Amino acid sequence: MATHQYLGGQPDEALDRVDGRQKVTGAAKYSVDDILPGLTYAVLVESTIAKGHIKKIDTKKAQSAPGVLAIIYHGNAPAIPGYETGGNPAKPPTGGEPFRVFQNTQIYFAGQPIAIVIADTYERAIYAATLVETEYNKDDQRTDIEGNKDKAVVPKGPRYADYIRGEADAYKNSVIKIEAEYIIPVEVHNPMELHATTAFWDGEDKVTVFDKTQGVKSTQRSIMDAFKLKEQNVQVNTDFVGGGFGSGLRTWPHVIAAVLAAKKINKPVKLVLTRPQMFTMVGYRPYSWQKISLGATRDGVLTGLTHEAISETSTYEEFTDRTVDISKVMYACPNVNTRYKIVALDKSTPTWMRGPGEATGAYALECAIDELSYAVNLDPLELRIRNHADVDPVRNLPWSSKYLKECYQKGAEAIGWNKRNPKPNSMQEGEWQLGYGMGAGNFNANRGRATVKATLLADGSLVLQSAVSDSGPGTATTMTSIASNVFGLSPGKITFELGDSSLPPGPTQGGSTTTSTLGSAVHDVCVALQQKMAELVTIQGSLLQGAKPENLHFEKGYITLKTDASKKVAYADVVKQTGSSQLEVTKDSQAGDERNKYSIYSFAVHFVQVQVHRLTGVVRIKKVVTVADAGKIINEKTAASQLMGGVVSGIGMALMEDAVMDHRFGRYVNNNLADYHVPVSADVPDIKALFIDKPDPFINPIGSKGLGEIANVGFAAAVANAVYHATGKRIRTLPITPDKLLR
Repeated sequence: MATHQYLGGQPDEALDRVDGRQKVTGAAKYSVDDILPGLTYAVLVESTIAKGHIKKIDTKKAQSAPGVLAIIYHGNAPAIPGYETGGNPAKPPTGGEPFRVFQNTQIYFAGQPIAIVIADTYERAIYAATLVETEYNKDDQRTDIEGNKDKAVVPKGPRYADYIRGEADAYKNSVIKIEAEYIIPVEVHNPMELHATTAFWDGEDKVTVFDKTQGVKSTQRSIMDAFKLKEQNVQVNTDFVGGGFGSGLRTWPHVIAAVLAAKKINKPVKLVLTRPQMFTMVGYRPYSWQKISLGATRDGVLTGLTHEAISETSTYEEFTDRTVDISKVMYACPNVNTRYKIVALDKSTPTWMRGPGEATGAYALECAIDELSYAVNLDPLELRIRNHADVDPVRNLPWSSKYLKECYQKGAEAIGWNKRNPKPNSMQEGEWQLGYGMGAGNFNANRGRATVKATLLADGSLVLQSAVSDSGPGTATTMTSIASNVFGLSPGKITFELGDSSLPPGPTQGGSTTTSTLGSAVHDVCVALQQKMAELVTIQGSLLQGAKPENLHFEKGYITLKTDASKKVAYADVVKQTGSSQLEVTKDSQAGDERNKYSIYSFAVHFVQVQVHRLTGVVRIKKVVTVADAGKIINEKTAASQLMGGVVSGIGMALMEDAVMDHRFGRYVNNNLADYHVPVSADVPDIKALFIDKPDPFINPIGSKGLGEIANVGFAAAVANAVYHATGKRIRTLPITPDKLLR
């Protein structure tokens, strides 16, 4: 398990990352770093066609290559019990069947793993993989969504049915009408750390896996299901994660392949995906076409909103995103309807990417709102305020808390919105056109279920444990902050242990739920431990005997009377008086019925100042102000880092990222970090991350709402709107590149 402990001095209110020193010194171990005795290396062989069947695989040359231990493909693959019994292991919440590796001859997408080569060195495995010869019966593939929108269908299930509030397509009867189409290309997560899995078996029914995952318990469950193993016989470890952004939310086929390979040769096997394989094997944000139609009065009050979207999925699964959902709830409008469809293509399955659904939908919605502001000659900020939703328009429930208007005001002041000349193409700095833009967003603020074990040791230190992974936001730091504040103990005396599936169950890190879910469990277990300590410290013979628990105060490692601070007992002494070396409490925590009474969302507003070079069309982001309404901010340093990270990914979404596919072959032509552009330090401007920092009174005992997704939702639209203000050119297809501005 990964041990995260604050090693700094006495902290200020904003705690440094507890794992910061481990990461910058190289002490942090990632999934690829585990070197086990007898370790072998695996490399995947991929399909070179996008659709068809394998006619023949010849492994003779590869098998005779130096160091090769085994080659597994559909013709000799050991049984995977979960597949054979008709179960559906590793099944995500999508329709259809996940791809079952090495189970048949069918080819679903180019880059599909069709064999795995295991050798005694990585280099030998790579070489042998090149010697595997494959013949195919090729079929015509379909990989271009634009050429196949007529084949779009409504996903299965009632939640995907067309939504209608009031009158459908009411915008058509409005005085002011806006109709516009927006396109977002395929975007790939591309975290710095490649996906990697190391697996080894202890006998026939016990396996240990080191894996890059955003959910150690969900990966454990997937392996259990696939190989029909008991929970205690599947151990998953994820000490540190070098970024995920959603790519680690599923147990992908390469994980099952690595576990299968280890079982086949009865040795530890390590499999590391290549950067090109990250484009095809661990999901991506799907290409989407959207159309927004708005109707309004002359003074900018919305009268009708229609949001249509078509996205892509694979032929073997029905992946869906909440693309149109943000239009249902973001603004007060009496007449709203949405339509969402998907097209099955001969590609691998997409997956959730930061701000899933909402980030995609907010790009179209917030650009269309900006277009409407110019049509009614109204400040884009004022237009949003006039259409502010005071209650949830879908459920007609009050918000648990909502400070969006304060976000607007705070962000506008910080960016200098009042300096903006409202006329497009009217501001300049030398050869650069200057523009201001904004975009808003929301994301459902959820709270799941988690269990935390708290152990108070004889030296007065506290150890917290939960089976959660940390994909980068600083989970251990946030949990240490919560425990320090609630339990009354210095952060340096608190250790948080995670990344181990044998620990008490924790949540998968995704959907901006970890702090709300796990933080509530940390709060509850610290309170429960205090209650247990109070029972012990008030018994006969104690300095605080006879005191009522409600009159006790816990601070700086001591229990005192609220009315007499001179009477105090050290936490360590409470443990010692039990005659044991430690005091333990385990607490399960989950949401109540608050969601039945309130609509619970996080909100954010992004303000952007851009420069566009008049001659070359180069866009340079000069300044960003992002303001979040995410309830109580537990630790401002890590929270600000979350907002900044969302901005950086939003810069990529707006200006750079585009996975280009050659549809003749169904293969990406820029499947590397030289040709697939992501923001680097030189692209990142001055970012001001601001917070409303008002606790939500209903979501959980700590008052904190989700932050990670809203850091990205609406940002790409803010950039696009700023570019329009700078140039007078409305670019509706991302990314916004110089060629589009020079046309």
